[in-house]
Amino acid sequence: MSDSPVLTLAKELICRRSVTPEDAGCQDLMIARLKALGFEVEVMVFEDTTNFWARRGTQAPLFAFAGHTDVVPAGKAELWHTPPFEPTVINDHLYGRGAADMKGSLACMIVAVERFIEAHPDHQGSIAFLITSDEEGPFINGTTRVVDTLMARDEVIDMCIVGEPSSTHAVGDVVKNGRRGSLTGDLIVKGIQGHVAYPHLANNPVHQALPALTELAAIQWDEGNAFFPPTSFQIPNVQAGTGASNVIPGEFHVQFNFRYSTELTAEEIQRRVHATFDAHGLDYELKWTLNGKPFLTDAGSLVEAVTKSVSQINHKEPALLTTGGTSDGRFIAQMGAQVVELGPVNATIHKVNECVSIPDLEKLTDMYQHILNNLLAR
Repeated sequence: MSDSPVLTLAKELICRRSVTPEDAGCQDLMIARLKALGFEVEVMVFEDTTNFWARRGTQAPLFAFAGHTDVVPAGKAELWHTPPFEPTVINDHLYGRGAADMKGSLACMIVAVERFIEAHPDHQGSIAFLITSDEEGPFINGTTRVVDTLMARDEVIDMCIVGEPSSTHAVGDVVKNGRRGSLTGDLIVKGIQGHVAYPHLANNPVHQALPALTELAAIQWDEGNAFFPPTSFQIPNVQAGTGASNVIPGEFHVQFNFRYSTELTAEEIQRRVHATFDAHGLDYELKWTLNGKPFLTDAGSLVEAVTKSVSQINHKEPALLTTGGTSDGRFIAQMGAQVVELGPVNATIHKVNECVSIPDLEKLTDMYQHILNNLLAR
C-alpha cells in the first residue's frame, strides 16, 4: 500500500537535515508545490536564515499558515530507535526529528491547501505561507524580520494559523489562542572579593542579593485572568565564586525570567524589579531581554472557524489555552492579526524518538482544509 500524500511529503521533509538555522532544501520543496498552485513566492534571506513568503490572491481577508522548517539537534543518534533523519513508520507512527515539531504540520498545510484550491480555485480573499528556518534558534532573522518587511509595505495578515504542536493527547484537543509574554533579566550584583575568614574586609554579593531575590520570588505579580495563569518569576541560572571554598566572590550573576500575562507590561515588571533592588541597596547591573509580548485571540472569525472545523473532525470542541512557551505567533500578532496555534500532539517534541501519529496527520490535514472552507470558500 502506497503512502498518502501527507505522509509522503512529511517523510521528504524529515529526511532533510535542517538543524537551525539550516533549511537543507525543505523550503525549495514547499515552494515548488506552492508555485504549481499559482502562489507568488518571495524568498527572504536575512544573515544566516532563509525564509519565504508565498501568497495567492490580492484581496482581503489575508489568511496565512506560518511555520518553520528548522529542527533542534537530534542529540546522540545511538539513543534513537531509528536514525533521526531517516523517517520510519512503526505502529502507525512516523518517527524522525521534526515529525511533530513541525514538519508534519507543514506537510498537512501544503496538502490541505492543494485540496482546497482544487475544489475552490476562485476562493475568496488570499492564502499565504510565512515559513522560516530560525524558530528553534535565536529568532532574530526569521519570522520577526519577515513581519517587519511585510508591515513596511502595508501588507498585513488578517488571520494566521501557526502549526506548532499544540495538542496534548490527540490532535485538536487543544488550540492555543494566545501565549504569555517572556522577559529575561541578566543580573550582576557587585561586591568585594576577599577571604572568608575576614568578611569585614569584603562584601559578599550573594548575601546582599538573596533577600531581594527572595522578595521577588514571593511577590504575587497578578492574579491572571480568564485566559492566562498568574505571572511567574523563576531563576534558572546562578553563578558566583572562584571554585575555592575560602574566597568570598566579587560578583554574583543571576538570570531570571518572567512569564507574564496581559495583566502586566514588560515596562511595569522592569520598574518594580529595579525598585526592589534599589530598596535593598544593591550595587548592580541589569540587562533585559524581551523575548516576546503576550498575545490573545479571544474571539472573532478565526477562533470560530477553527473551533467549528476541529469539532467537525473530532466531534468535540477543542480547549482554548495559552499555556506553554513562546512561539512565532507573537511576532505575527503584532500586525493586529488573529493568531491561533493548531498542530500535532507535543508529547515527544525535542526528545529522542520524536514521532507523530499518522492518523493524526490525516486528521490535521482535514482540519486545515475545513478551516479554509469555513473562511474562504465561495
